[in-house]
Amino acid sequence: MKTVSLREAEADLSRLIEAASRGEPFVIAENGRPLVRVVPAEAEPPRTRRLGFLAGQISVPDDFDTMFQDEIIRLFEGGEER
Repeated sequence: MKTVSLREAEADLSRLIEAASRGEPFVIAENGRPLVRVVPAEAEPPRTRRLGFLAGQISVPDDFDTMFQDEIIRLFEGGEER
C-alpha cells in the first residue's frame, strides 16, 4: 500500500482521493509514522463471524431431524390432502 507524507497529501489531496476511489488505497504518514488509511467508501471490512454468540439463548428439539417427516414424504410422493 502506498504511503504519502502529510505534506504531500495536503498538496495533492484531490489526485490521491481520485486514485483511492479507483481502488488504490494509501496511508498518510507524518514523520514516517502512519496516521490514517484512505480506502474507497464502498470497501467495507470483512465481517467476522462470532461463534457461539447465541449460546444458551436457543434450543434445538430432540426430534429436529424427523420433524414433519410424514408431511414431507407425503408432499414429495403425493398423497391425500388433510
